[in-house]
Amino acid sequence: MNVLRSHISHVGLVLSIFAVCSTSLVVFTKYNTRDKIIKNERQTLLKALNAVIPRTQYNNKILGDTLYLAPNKQLGTNHISTVYRARLNGMPVAAALTIIAPDGYNGTITILVGIAFDGRLIGVRVIQHKETPGLGDKIDIKKTAWILNFRGLYLFNSNVSKWKVKKDGGALNQFTGATVTPRAVVTAIKKSLFYFDVHRNELFAVTEIK
Repeated sequence: MNVLRSHISHVGLVLSIFAVCSTSLVVFTKYNTRDKIIKNERQTLLKALNAVIPRTQYNNKILGDTLYLAPNKQLGTNHISTVYRARLNGMPVAAALTIIAPDGYNGTITILVGIAFDGRLIGVRVIQHKETPGLGDKIDIKKTAWILNFRGLYLFNSNVSKWKVKKDGGALNQFTGATVTPRAVVTAIKKSLFYFDVHRNELFAVTEIK
C-alpha cells in the first residue's frame, strides 16, 4: 500500500511539473510573439490604407491620426469604426473610411474608401465579402479591376442620378451575370460620399465626432 501511495504521489508530482512547464512555455511563446503579431497587423492595415490613399500623397503618421465614429446608418456600420486621416505638412489630404453595403447578394460587403479632401474618390477596395465565386466576387481586386473604376470620381461631377449601375439607368458598369452585388457597392459608396460632403471638416477635427 505504501509503495502504491508513493507511486501515485510520484506520478502526481511529475504531472504537476509537466503542467507548470507547459503553461510557462505557452506564456513565454505568447509574450515573445506578441510584438511580432502586432507589427504584422499594423503592416497589413497600412498596406490596405495605402491602397486607397497612396503613400506619396501624405507625410503624417496615418495609423496614429484617427477618429472614431459611432454606428452610422449612412455608412452602413453597426459598430464603432475608425477613420484614418492623411495630411501633407499638416494640411488635410484625405480620409479612409470603412463602410458597409448591407445588401450584397450573399450578405454584407465591407469596403474601404479613400476620399480626398475635395470629395474625390482616390481609391476603393472591398476588404470582406461572401459573394458568389465567378460572379459577385468580381468586386474583389484580386479577381478583376472593376473596383478601380471609382478612382477619380466625384459625387457632383455629373448628375447624381447617374450614380447607379447601367442596368438601373446610371453611368456605372456592372458585370455580366451579376447586378445585385455591384449595385450594392455603388449605393454604399455614393452614401459615403454624401456623408463625407456633410462632415468633411468634422472628420479632420482633433476631437471625436458621432
